[in-house]
Amino acid sequence: MLPVAMADAQSEAPAQQELLEVEEPLLSNLDIFLFSLIAGLLIYWVTFRKKPEPIPEFKKLDAPAPPSRETSFLEKMKKTGRNIVVFYGSQTGTAEEFANRLSKDAQRYGMKGMAADPEEYDMAELSRMSEIDNSLAIFCMATYGEGDPTDNAQDFYDWLQEGEADLDGLNFAVFGLGNKTYEHYNAMGKYVDKRLEELGAKRVFDLGMGDDDANLEEDFVSWREQFWPAICEHFGVEATGEESSIRQYELKVEEDVNMNKVYTGEIGRIKSFENQKPPFDAKNPFLAPVTVNRKLNKGGDRHLMHLELDISGSKIRYESGDHVAVYPTNDTAIVSKLGDILGVDLDMVISLNNLDEESNKKHPFPCPTSYRTALTHYLDITHPPRTNVLYELAQYASDPKDQESMRKMASSSPEGKALYQSFVLDPCRNILAILEDIPSLKPPADHLCELLPRLQARYYSIASSSKVHPNSIHICCVVVEYETSTGRTNRGVATNWLKSKLPTDNGHKASVPMYVRKSQFRLPFKATNPVIMVGPGTGIAPFMGFIQERGWLKEQGKEVGETVLYYGCRHKSEDYLYEEELAEFQKSGVLTQLNVAFSRDQAQKVYVQHLLKNKKEEIWKQVHSNSAHIYICGDARNMARDVQATFHEMAEELGGLTHTQAVDYVKKLMTKGRYSQDVWS
Repeated sequence: MLPVAMADAQSEAPAQQELLEVEEPLLSNLDIFLFSLIAGLLIYWVTFRKKPEPIPEFKKLDAPAPPSRETSFLEKMKKTGRNIVVFYGSQTGTAEEFANRLSKDAQRYGMKGMAADPEEYDMAELSRMSEIDNSLAIFCMATYGEGDPTDNAQDFYDWLQEGEADLDGLNFAVFGLGNKTYEHYNAMGKYVDKRLEELGAKRVFDLGMGDDDANLEEDFVSWREQFWPAICEHFGVEATGEESSIRQYELKVEEDVNMNKVYTGEIGRIKSFENQKPPFDAKNPFLAPVTVNRKLNKGGDRHLMHLELDISGSKIRYESGDHVAVYPTNDTAIVSKLGDILGVDLDMVISLNNLDEESNKKHPFPCPTSYRTALTHYLDITHPPRTNVLYELAQYASDPKDQESMRKMASSSPEGKALYQSFVLDPCRNILAILEDIPSLKPPADHLCELLPRLQARYYSIASSSKVHPNSIHICCVVVEYETSTGRTNRGVATNWLKSKLPTDNGHKASVPMYVRKSQFRLPFKATNPVIMVGPGTGIAPFMGFIQERGWLKEQGKEVGETVLYYGCRHKSEDYLYEEELAEFQKSGVLTQLNVAFSRDQAQKVYVQHLLKNKKEEIWKQVHSNSAHIYICGDARNMARDVQATFHEMAEELGGLTHTQAVDYVKKLMTKGRYSQDVWS
């Protein structure tokens, strides 16, 4: 190799140059060899050293996959020896409560049942129910809004509509929960009952329908008492006659618990109110600061109020016509009285654990928590208790006469129904009033907490437009307060709680746990369509948002159709809500017409439907010829019915239709989305 080095040093010499030329290929081979060696090492390093890295990653991702049994109600039934499953479509918790009662009943009739949320399971498994002997699927289905399924039953409803499953071999029964004041009474219960039969399933008991406008509890009890004997006969089983109380949860007193792991009112994730993370929904509400809380009425004995919730930074979006849901808390005075009468330390930390280890519902409310938190945030302590609660609690009355009357109230006998009506419903006795008025009744606090229903979110029509108020949601409501026949004052949970939410309370910012629920109550897609809004009292709420939005559209240079409002209140000088704002909207031309009925300012009462009749020709022209959209908001029982009847009369008188044709005409408007209702009873 020396000549190579010499050649580098003495490159000018011809002889050495010749030698270099001869030696060049040897050098190139060495370069190739070295290059190949390095490349080979690199390939080896990349291939074999990097390859194992994804393996732990893969395992890590794969580990949390839920076990298949979690979505298989059939496997769960087989594993635990159950033959009855009770599915519930529930918005406010009542259908879920009925489903739990039916699943507990099964044990009394020599069978074994489970309550199930259709959202959590693969409902296609209904086609395989015949794999279990003497199996039965019961459906407790509530109807929500304009004949819609509840949120948790939406997927099941879609599956029934779209699917062509063969349900031959499925035995079923349906109990629907509805309200006759609404247009689509028990639509969901009727649909499920009809559709299951169409798919080949066998109805083993007639459709039951409960009416919340009359007495939903009585309807359910009557249906249930006929249902079980019929089921026993169908399957050839005998009732065990076992009428004893069946506990679903067991009490565990938490002795040495880390207080950071104790629920203090959160709906879902623990500490979620301290560490807020979007998206915000029913299980993860946003804690919205209250920026405005003002009284709207100038006089009278009622308290009507306007609140504004700050949603800045929450990423919450809403449209005019949507609803805001708020999670209220119970009156601390009632909670304290309950603690005293039950003789329990309210600050004791407890868990109520499901005795059925296979159940998806481990606790009746977030646990561990204290009795105080449970009774304040999680349990409904102000509604009159249902008959099943009285039946279960009867065993804790030391006076046999009290036991007898409590059990009688839970029966479907005429005497029992009359007693429940006169002792519980008519005087609006809540659980505290019942404990006070039956002194021998001393139930254990844990069993009472197991039996009481969950405290539900309250929904309000949003009184603002996101186009004008993107970071704020407005609420308009009336505080509920009345005296009962027992001399007690009953106060609405949510409205009294909202009344106390002042923007700054001793330097502390008041806030409200909330989320937005979408609605079908929408302004027309074409801004040029006229809108006719009918909303007496707090029914004006969504229309404040509609009017704000129509004004915003005008400011954007859009052509906007006529915007007409029919509003009603008792007295002009007392409860004319948003009087100044409405006057300003009318002055600026956003509100084309403002028609107000003051019902009690004259000898004869005047309501919104009377104003509609006065302008029937004008209204009929807008509706029949100009594609106007009609919106009704407020009381379903009287106002909405009367307004609808007024439109029927218009169609008969001015459209030359028969009564049946007039009813169909309005129904077609509803189907087209041109007659919308946001009503409550």
